[in-house]
Amino acid sequence: MRQKGIRAVIPEKSDQLTRRQAKGSRGGRPPEFDAQTYRDHKLIERTFNRLKQSRGIVTRYDKHARNYRAGIVLASILIWLR
Repeated sequence: MRQKGIRAVIPEKSDQLTRRQAKGSRGGRPPEFDAQTYRDHKLIERTFNRLKQSRGIVTRYDKHARNYRAGIVLASILIWLR
C-alpha cells in the first residue's frame, strides 16, 4: 500500500501492534492512521448498511440500472426522513 501511495484508514489491531513491536526493527514501520478519515469511513459504512436493509437493493431484482438507481434514491430518502 505504501508503494502505491495508499494511506491506511483502519487502525492497527492491538495484537498486530504487539507482534510488530516484538519484532523490533524487523517489524517495519506502523501504518499512518488518520482519525478523521476513519470517522468518515465509518459514516459511509453505516449508510451502506442501512441501504442494504432494503431487500430489492441487496438482491438487485431490477433489470435496468435506472430502476435500481431509483430504488437506491427512494431508500436514501426514507433513511433521511427517519
